Amino acid sequence: MTMHDAAWAQHPLLASRRREFLDAPIHALTMAETLAVADEAMAAHRPLHHVVVNVAKLVNMRKNAELRDDVITADLINVDGKGVLWGARLCGVKLPERVTGVDVMINVLALCASKGYRPFLLGAEQHVLDAVESQLAIDHPSLVIAGKRNGYFKAEEEPEIVHAINASGADCLFVAMPTPRKERFLKRYRDELKPSFVMGVGGSFDVYGGKVARAPRLVQALGMEWLFRVAQEPRRLWRRYYDTNTAYAWLLCREFWHRRIRGNATS
Repeated sequence: MTMHDAAWAQHPLLASRRREFLDAPIHALTMAETLAVADEAMAAHRPLHHVVVNVAKLVNMRKNAELRDDVITADLINVDGKGVLWGARLCGVKLPERVTGVDVMINVLALCASKGYRPFLLGAEQHVLDAVESQLAIDHPSLVIAGKRNGYFKAEEEPEIVHAINASGADCLFVAMPTPRKERFLKRYRDELKPSFVMGVGGSFDVYGGKVARAPRLVQALGMEWLFRVAQEPRRLWRRYYDTNTAYAWLLCREFWHRRIRGNATS
């Protein structure tokens, strides 16, 4: 555990709201509380590594020890997926609300615009990155982007990219790469990266830049975003969601048994 890990672990809010579900730590924070912690990190120049967990990530963490280590050593872990929120509540883990990665990103960018923080955008295709920059110019004309770099680079280029990020003077870093690549990148360089708030945002640039449509609010509320995504790209996504959702259902049944049924029987 690094020095800034220990510092954030002792933070009054994060320490009091730390929970565990399916052998993974999560923080029971609202969106407003998450943004307050991000603001605190950037204002005080204290390194804060943020991640979110959804059904697929929780399932894959059990098969991929490296991914699990990348996630559980983060300073702040929000619940992104509705399935995780409902499953945790079913098992008696009290969580206030779902805090999605794309919404954290959008809100932190708005925070940057209002407070004068400078973000660095890393990842996605170049045309998507350009679209994100154009949309930010419309939504937040006062926002200054510290720098940007698409996600198509080789491993040997990473040190040069880290140097560019640090030289930019960025206050926060958004990494738009798929799991587990973004988690691996942030874990590998977390002690070298100078931006205070860093987070992996997966496909959020695609959404904000308009390449991929986000599910309507009703679909989000019903927890059916995964089905909306499958409908958009059925050949590529149906098997992935079938496998992870089936595995999660089994894990959830087992967790419910241990926490609720067996726990009540032995109490």
